[in-house]
Amino acid sequence: MTKGRKPARLRYDEGCLAAHALNVIGDRWALLVVRELMFAAKRFQAIRAGLPGITASVLTQRLAQLADAGVVVQNPALGFYELTSAGRALLPVLQSLCQWGVVQPGHDPGRFISPSALMISMTAMIGRGAAARGLRVAAGFDMGRERFVQHLSAAGRHRVRAVDAPMGDFILSGDGNSLAPVVYGPAPLADHLASGTVGLRGDPRAAQAFLDLFCLAGPPHRAAAAPSEP
Repeated sequence: MTKGRKPARLRYDEGCLAAHALNVIGDRWALLVVRELMFAAKRFQAIRAGLPGITASVLTQRLAQLADAGVVVQNPALGFYELTSAGRALLPVLQSLCQWGVVQPGHDPGRFISPSALMISMTAMIGRGAAARGLRVAAGFDMGRERFVQHLSAAGRHRVRAVDAPMGDFILSGDGNSLAPVVYGPAPLADHLASGTVGLRGDPRAAQAFLDLFCLAGPPHRAAAAPSEP
């Protein structure tokens, strides 16, 4: 244990490594707090905006627990919370949960989807054809208070960055719930644009070719992905 760090609350008195991990990040909301910080440092209210079911007191508790565990740090001068390297290393855990969850019954995509949640799901659900197609794409996403660029290399490496102003071959605009069916649904992008549910700036053909890489039809094969440093 790092000097000065409080021990994680022991909920599972076992030597199992999975139980040890759950002692650190297994409390309700903890992994979703990590999800909201995966691509950028945020203030308290910005984190809470991505977790509409959480109370202020519970979020305060979870941030304190994650800080004690060395997963989150706070900049007291600026009021930002951000992930440590240990926190950022939880991205594959969140991706695997997306991959496992997609084949479980009962998922309701009509419920709230935060911008960070959609970005992480896309890193998890990009299809195995990404590398085979050799596409090189910079895809911008303007989601109101949060904006991202996804970079896809010709080798299939897929990265997400939070940015102040999205740039790329095209920029899609909308919130998590309006963009999720554009990414994963069967209707072409043109239909969504015609209905006015999302916006597009840039090359529509490049956008459609990129969106065609994502599918919820079966167990996915994730391309390599990594978050940017906040």
